Amino acid sequence: MTDPVPLPPSVWEFPEPTSPDRDLPPVDCIAGGADLEPPTIIAAYRAGAFPMGDDRGEPLWWSPMTRGVLWPEDVRVSRSLRRSVARFTTSVDTAFDEVIDACADPSRPGAWIDEPIRAAYVRLHELGWAHSVEVWDAGGGLVGGLYGLEIGDLFAGESMFHRATDASKVALVELCRRMAGGLVDVQWSTPHLASLGVVEVPRPEYRQLVAEHRDRVTPGRWT
Repeated sequence: MTDPVPLPPSVWEFPEPTSPDRDLPPVDCIAGGADLEPPTIIAAYRAGAFPMGDDRGEPLWWSPMTRGVLWPEDVRVSRSLRRSVARFTTSVDTAFDEVIDACADPSRPGAWIDEPIRAAYVRLHELGWAHSVEVWDAGGGLVGGLYGLEIGDLFAGESMFHRATDASKVALVELCRRMAGGLVDVQWSTPHLASLGVVEVPRPEYRQLVAEHRDRVTPGRWT
């Protein structure tokens, strides 16, 4: 994969989230509208936000009050997971469309990836910003994977899937191997992700981490 294609400045700004009413608590969803053009999405990630569609297909912009992050060196690999790592084969950027389609499967609980979101990230992949990690079984079948964006040496994970036990975990282990020295964002933590080493940080701290990592570049991670 070549370096990401330079993008023009976004016409939209993503300022530090504040509550419009001091009597209202801060919320995870900070804005609605704008567009899903590549410069807009990259500008959002550089400001610590990311898009998800609403029921009408319009983008909503999220910056969780508590963010799940994983330092790649801290990923927890159990003995059974090590066996799974040895059992599967991994690759990167060879089946991006298949990975995002598997993540978008509407039969999955909590499915949220609609067609505008899918098209936006496929375009970002074509431009060298979005990447996928694929996990294959011995028969050459795609059994797991994940995708997200690399901004400097921050990888903002969007979604993952598995069709075989531990396959999504194997994808995460491979991502952490490639992102050594950087930072992985998982948006919201879950007990499953916490068991793999994900920790939670408050939004101001996450925004500071983004500012520290978004302009660092480590070549060769996706080759």
